[in-house]
Amino acid sequence: MPDPDPHPVNPALAPLLAQGPVLTDGAWGTQLQARGLTPGEFPDSWNLTHPDRVTEVARAYVQAGSRIILTNTFGANRVRLADHGLADQTVAINRRGVEISRAATAGTSARVFASIGPTGKMLMTGEVSADQLAEAFAEQAQAIAAAGADGLVIETMADLDEARAALSAARAAGQPVV
Repeated sequence: MPDPDPHPVNPALAPLLAQGPVLTDGAWGTQLQARGLTPGEFPDSWNLTHPDRVTEVARAYVQAGSRIILTNTFGANRVRLADHGLADQTVAINRRGVEISRAATAGTSARVFASIGPTGKMLMTGEVSADQLAEAFAEQAQAIAAAGADGLVIETMADLDEARAALSAARAAGQPVV
């Protein structure tokens, strides 16, 4: 009897992957900059302040043939948002990010995977504790899951322990994770 696949495909993703290569979206930051995001302005806040422009980005990727689009939530964790005076908006920014991308995929077969990026703080230097990371990523992942994302993408993490904290939070939220 053959050994079981050590990396089985999540059942929620199997139909998508069975159709062959999956085209995903591209950079959100540069697309938002092309729509007026200024240097120093926090992109994720646009989910609340400029949802029309965030929607333009999501729709453009769907129209270009993306089968998975992300959300404008790369930096929408409590630790990073605190640097911009937005920590109290964590849940709202994440939920709205999913809602915007979900609306842009309406009537299509495209899926919405929510972006989770780094906190911008160094665990090894004590700027943030492991508990703070766990709490911040748990809050973000739960807000994303509650808003109806199809999965989560953990991206651009330079610190393995931070990536593990994000992965643990994503799995606890019950979402497929890339």
